[in-house]
Parts: sequence; structure tokens; C-alpha cells
Amino acid sequence: MVIGTAGGERAGELYRGALDDSALPLVAASAAGPGTRDAHVAESAAIDAGLACAGGATLLGHPLPAGHAEVLGAALQNGAPAALVSTADGATVLVLTGPGLETVTGGLGNGVLDESAVTAARALLRRGATVTEVVPTEAGDLLLDLWVPVPSVLVVGAGAIGDALARQADLLGWAARSESGLDATVAAVEAFTDADVLVLLDHDPAFDAALLAGLRHGRGFLGALGSRRTQAARRERLLAAGVTEDELARVHGPVGLDIGARTPAETAVSIVAQVVAERAGRAGAALAAAPGRIGA
Repeated sequence: MVIGTAGGERAGELYRGALDDSALPLVAASAAGPGTRDAHVAESAAIDAGLACAGGATLLGHPLPAGHAEVLGAALQNGAPAALVSTADGATVLVLTGPGLETVTGGLGNGVLDESAVTAARALLRRGATVTEVVPTEAGDLLLDLWVPVPSVLVVGAGAIGDALARQADLLGWAARSESGLDATVAAVEAFTDADVLVLLDHDPAFDAALLAGLRHGRGFLGALGSRRTQAARRERLLAAGVTEDELARVHGPVGLDIGARTPAETAVSIVAQVVAERAGRAGAALAAAPGRIGA
């Protein structure tokens, strides 16, 4: 996807930039109204862009109302799932945002189309991947862009559990990095989006500052390892620093689900499982005891 403003600002690319020569003029023209343009990528341009072969596409450009753009932009900036749905002619658009795409902005001018768009977007969200798809309906095709942020794990402290977390994150396709310095840790947490994860392995009270930064910032998953005694001591320090009980509920400590983990690898599994459950709004209970559709 390529987006732009009336002032000429541009962001994004199509087919690794191979279609930008066609897309950018269409973006500029779409400020006045929706339109389409046929585009083609020659063999040489495709190879230069790292594509397998030449090809073509029909591009749609359409304006996005300011309110829709603000909601969509905020979700993307904050690392929250978001979807943009339009009719095939670009005349009407709908934006879905939130962990379960529960917030709906705008509409497609038809209740049946709106329902189809919401159902399709939420079904795609369950796959957990960013995707662009055409959704066929009895009233016409819908174009759906879904963005699912990839979690990024910040591990603070060294050791076998941190190494296991990095391997587990890699297996899931998540980004992971480690940090040991206080200032760098606090700066990283202050820049968190909703998709970012802090796993605090270091028990040094100085690193309470990272949790405080996360609570003030209000975004991201905050987890801290440690025994019951360590957690109780940390809790008292945070309360003394002015943290409320409601804010403390955002700190997952000890971090991880109760699966009986003993080894570093098992502990890493319990931690990422809690992150997955938290992102999905689930309690992390056994599937057999869960109501509703499995995998929904």
C-alpha cells in the first residue's frame, strides 16, 4: 500500500517499489476522488526489485476521510491491529481497529456489506498475519487490507532464560533483543507500542524505572521474572513510588502461565504463551474448558 497527503507526503511502496511509478501519480490524483490505473512491471524491473517475474495489476486509489485516517494512523503507530476495507470502486470505506478489530469507523453504505467486511476482517485476524485480500460478496467485491503487528520482545538481563526467549521469539517470527543498561532499557520501554513486550529478568531494584516508564507510557506487555519474595518486594517499591493497584495489575509478575515449567526453554514457552493470550484477550486456560469456537 502507498499512502499520501494533499501536501505531497508519501509513505509505503508496492511490489517492493516496482509499481511506484504508477502508484504515486494515482495517489496524487485520488485526493480529488477514487480512480483506477493499470500497471505493469517489466522483467528487468521485477528482477531488480527482487521479484520472481514480470507482472501487472490494477491499482485503486481513493481518498480517506480525515477521521478515518486519524483512527487508522493511531492504531498503526501504537502497534494495534487495524483493517481498511473499501468497495471495489473506492467510493466508501470502513476502518476497523483494536485487539479484536472491535472498533468500527465509517461504513460501506450497506449494512450487509458492513457485516461482511467485519466478519472477513476478524476471520483473517485469527490467522495472525498482515494480508491484502479481495472479499467477494453478493453485493460486489470488497478490498481488505489487514495489518497485524509483530511482537517485539525486549529481554533485560542475561542468562539461559533470556537465550531461550530469543530462540522462542525467532520460532514465532517475532523480533527479540537483549539489553543490560538501565538508561537504554528505559528509553526502549518509553518508545513501546502495544505490540512490544518487556521481560525483566534482572532483579536489581534500579530496573523498577523500566516498569514505571512502561506504566506511565501505557503501552506494551510488562513482565518481570522472580520468586514470590522478589515480586512482593518489587510491589512494595512500586507502591511507594506512587503506582496504584490498578496500574500494578498491568505488571505480569511472575511472568508466564502456570504450565509447570522447569527448564529455561519451558519457561520461555510459558512467557510467550501469556503474551499470546494477553494479546488475544484470553485467560490462558485449557482449550477444553474454553467456551465458544476453538481458535476464534
